[in-house]
Amino acid sequence: MNLGGDPGRDDYGLPPVDIEIPDDARELDREVQAYHRELRAMRWRRRTRGWHRPLTRDGMVLPLLAGCLALTLLAGTLLTVFTGEQITMSNSGQPGHQLPDALVMMGGNEVPMADLRGSVLALVPPRCGCAHLRQLAQEASRAGVEIYVVGTQGVQVDALVKQVPLDPTHALEDTGGDLYTAYHPVTLTAVLVNLNGSVAKVVPDHGQGFALAPEIRALIPGNRGAAPQPSGSGAAASGQVWGGALR
Repeated sequence: MNLGGDPGRDDYGLPPVDIEIPDDARELDREVQAYHRELRAMRWRRRTRGWHRPLTRDGMVLPLLAGCLALTLLAGTLLTVFTGEQITMSNSGQPGHQLPDALVMMGGNEVPMADLRGSVLALVPPRCGCAHLRQLAQEASRAGVEIYVVGTQGVQVDALVKQVPLDPTHALEDTGGDLYTAYHPVTLTAVLVNLNGSVAKVVPDHGQGFALAPEIRALIPGNRGAAPQPSGSGAAASGQVWGGALR
């Protein structure tokens, strides 16, 4: 603008602009209200952006995904463990299935469980009173069937074998915990094993003792309850010792 008030030449190359200055400031009320509305909208956008930020890429999305992945892996691991335990129980912890393919300690020597076929295994867990162990041993003796007292979870059964009494070779130790894992005895438990190594019956002592004479006799086909005769072998000779002692 020149001093005379008329438009002059713009040296900056910008288009001419007409500026009107109102005589009354009240004419700017609408512009002022629009300006304040825009300020409020900007403040609202800033607040909502702060709320949504935890759910954006740099917020909680990645931790949530990591947590979900960890839970999925944990669930898969637990399912695998429980399924494996259930399969193990179904293979060796129920009647009709074979004894665990493992070893037990007999007189300081490791013996395969397959050698315990056609016998009764008396599983002794920790803190077992075993008040009916002698009764179970008598039933096995009358049927002419070997009985072995097996200590599980580190239980020593030498003293129990002497009290029954049985030959010391009938005290076994479940060193690998395989019998305990398969049958989980919480009290004195009788495991009846057929001649083919399959389990005929698993009977825990619920405080009433055992009445398994027919089932024990059925472990050996043709068994009429006669006591084993001495043959010079270790198992038969030891059976004659404890068989005679229980009569």
